[in-house]
Amino acid sequence: MQTNPTHSSLVAVGDSFTEGMSDLMPDGSYRGWADLLAARMAARSPGFRYANLAVRGKLIGQIVDEQVGPAAAMGADVITLVGGLNDTLRPKCDMALVRDLLTQAVERLAPSCKQLVLMRSPGRQGPVLDRFRPRMEALFAIIDDLASLHGAVVVDLYGARSLADPRLWDVDRLHLTADGHRRVAEAVWQALGHEAEDPDWHAPIPATPPPGWITRRTTDVRFARQYLLPWIGRRLTGRSSGDGLLPKRPDLLPYEDIAP
Repeated sequence: MQTNPTHSSLVAVGDSFTEGMSDLMPDGSYRGWADLLAARMAARSPGFRYANLAVRGKLIGQIVDEQVGPAAAMGADVITLVGGLNDTLRPKCDMALVRDLLTQAVERLAPSCKQLVLMRSPGRQGPVLDRFRPRMEALFAIIDDLASLHGAVVVDLYGARSLADPRLWDVDRLHLTADGHRRVAEAVWQALGHEAEDPDWHAPIPATPPPGWITRRTTDVRFARQYLLPWIGRRLTGRSSGDGLLPKRPDLLPYEDIAP
């Protein structure tokens, strides 16, 4: 890996994780790790261009159908691909199909860019992670194999103890907070060969007193009402949170300052 490389363009492909949920901006839009990474890369490369094709709720098949082709055609220096985790969270998940679709994506994207970046997605501590851990780890094994075959970089967020901490996850328990996204941006930055700005991004965050019983129960009720029940409803009706949404940066255009 080249040390402190200069890249002229970045394309981000994926789902809500790459779209930037839940790093909410004052105008109601989402920022996220990919925007933060683009800001750093743009500071080193005049004329830097950036596209973010990610849309929340997308399964790997939808990512392949809707994002991979356009991303490959852009000819960017760096492409990030994070997908498949939404598939593993479905009641029924065909991991053989997930492998085939991820293989299609990587085989299309790797030759079209100078560096393809894949990730082992972070996992929040708790019963949900424990339930789906076998599928997630099967997904990560697929990612490792594909990276080895196609020269992609793998960023191991799953192994980062800081990103397993519930305090770095939003109240929906599915998406990282702003600080979580900042740490992911740092992880990818380092994986691309840049000098660390936060060498300890993966280290556990300092302990704080646990919330009391009433606070925990109030949080659980809010989570169930605002997030869990609507999520179950979408699963039962075949809908997605991303239905009808377009990518926030669909074209590879000169970067505009996103991060304050």
